[in-house]
Amino acid sequence: MNAMSRRYLTVDVFTDRRFGGNPLGVVFDADGLDTDQMQAIAREFNYSETTFLLPPRDGGHTATLRIFTPAREVPFAGHPNIGAALAVAWEGELFGREIGDEIVFDEKAGLVRIAITRENGQAVSAELTAPEPYRTGGEIGRDFVARCAGLSPDDIAVDRHKPVVASVGLPFTFAELRDSSALERAKIGPVETFKALPANAHDLMIYVRTGEGHVRARMFGPLDAVPEDPATGSACAALMGLTAHLDPAENGEVTLSIRQGVEMGRPSRIEARAEKKDGAVTAVRVAGGAVAVMEGRLLD
Repeated sequence: MNAMSRRYLTVDVFTDRRFGGNPLGVVFDADGLDTDQMQAIAREFNYSETTFLLPPRDGGHTATLRIFTPAREVPFAGHPNIGAALAVAWEGELFGREIGDEIVFDEKAGLVRIAITRENGQAVSAELTAPEPYRTGGEIGRDFVARCAGLSPDDIAVDRHKPVVASVGLPFTFAELRDSSALERAKIGPVETFKALPANAHDLMIYVRTGEGHVRARMFGPLDAVPEDPATGSACAALMGLTAHLDPAENGEVTLSIRQGVEMGRPSRIEARAEKKDGAVTAVRVAGGAVAVMEGRLLD
């Protein structure tokens, strides 16, 4: 690797202060790195995700973005998109092109469009539109989900929905809990238990409603080498889609403000909204800020 071309930045995402939110590694100009090298770098960072920016395949796009957990490449994830987009906006230029207020990343899941919000010319937040339509998968038994979260089956609420798989680009298993006490008591269960979740949705988000349009959540992903994640944008986007799907309104906008990472000491806030038309969820968006923490270079 050429050390001069492998600059990286770390950012904390879905927060406005350092050492809150979810850390992310952003590797600039990753052209020439192969998949194994990217995976090794992601494992070295050991964040829930590390992103790699490559030249766009289409001149109308900002960049190709690849996203890796310490264990595998993923087709889409929320906080990597928000963090990478803001890192690019702070740069002002990428691959010889000036960066405006719309960023388009080409990813495994498709094109991800991100709108940048600026204050006094400085990028302060970003909002992404999920790359795939909202979809739901099969239901999961609450006894099984309870074991994954170290809880009693009675802690799992089923009046709104049973534990279920949902996705807008990356599938997760979702379970609503009866109260905040259950959320606080939850702890990651045996890794073997997670292996019995659907193969494409072996990460679990548990959540509790704390008021109209407000949610607290936790996400366990041990099979991705992420025991607990402080802010999971792709899961929050899918939760937004699920919430909108269950909302009785046929048309209009549904919103959620999601708090995550509290139990980890890395509080995060994710703002989400979904649009409905004729009873169908037509678009899901998540937004948040980020702050730069460290920068450096990968050595050859």
